[in-house]
This record gives sequence, C-alpha cells and structure tokens, in this order.
Amino acid sequence: MISFVVPVYRSAESLPELHSRLVAEFGAAPAEFELIFVEDCGGDDSWGVIQQLGAQDSRVRGFRMSRNYGQHNALLCGIRAARGDVVVTLDDDLQHPPEEIPKLLAKLEAGYDVVYGPPEREQHGLLRDLASQITKLALEGAMGAANARQVSALRAFRTRLRDAFAESPRVLRRYYFLRE
Repeated sequence: MISFVVPVYRSAESLPELHSRLVAEFGAAPAEFELIFVEDCGGDDSWGVIQQLGAQDSRVRGFRMSRNYGQHNALLCGIRAARGDVVVTLDDDLQHPPEEIPKLLAKLEAGYDVVYGPPEREQHGLLRDLASQITKLALEGAMGAANARQVSALRAFRTRLRDAFAESPRVLRRYYFLRE
C-alpha cells in the first residue's frame, strides 16, 4: 500500500484537483493507497474540503493540527500516521504533479532508500525562497552531496525507514535525486 502525505495550508481550492489527479493516476493500480491530508490551520476552508473528500472516498484520511505548527510538523504528523509500505510526500499546491510519482516509485523498486523529485520551478515568495535556499545549502553541507540543493517535499521512501529512524540514529547512505 502507498500512503500519500500532504501537508495542507490554505489550499481549499487545489485539494479537489489533487485528489482527482491522484485517483486518476493510482485508482486502478494493483496496490492500494491512502491519501493523508494534514491541515495546518491555514484559516480557509481546507478542513471542510478534507472532510468532504473523506466522506466521498474512504481512502482519504484527515488530520487537523490544533494550531499552525508549520509544514515540517504537518509532514511528520502524516508520516507517523501512514499505514502503507511506501510513503510519498507532496505539496498541496500541485507544484508536484501526481503524474510524476510513478518515476519515484520505479527508483524505489530499483533499490534506493529515498527518492526525491524536485519541482521544475518553485513558486514561493522572495523570503520563503531565500529561506529554502539557505536550508538546502545547510543540508548540502550536512549530507556532503552537491545535489542536496535539489531536495523538495516530493519524495518517496519505504515506511520501514521511518520505523528505523525511531529505533536508531543511523544515517541513510543511499538516496536518489530524480532529474530527467
């Protein structure tokens, strides 16, 4: 089973399309999937949309943070709740096309532990872009890999890795950045 984890912040308008594109891409696939939306108290009607999608599709699970904790905490909440053998994380604003996810899954099947798929372009404001670049530079230094700057919220990994992190401080040594 695949668990799609989506942190949600002010995305009421894009969630129905994200849901329909994921269902179109994976609805007929032999593997089951769940779609986990974690609403981070953005102030719009995202939670209402998540509830509506959940009422229409039993594969949709929704979590609502008690206040705005930020994207990373929302991701962690969804990753911890994931029941699938594989976790795929992606943004709520469709910067990561669901149609690209099979490429990530193919690389997992090829033996990689984690596969990242960077967006073609990031569509954020100046301050968020700057903060993102600083974070990626720090990550590059920590990982010792020049392509660490290509890290994005679009990633796939086996759930057993999440469990291993809980048990051990072991660092991943095998990762792949999807660029085509």
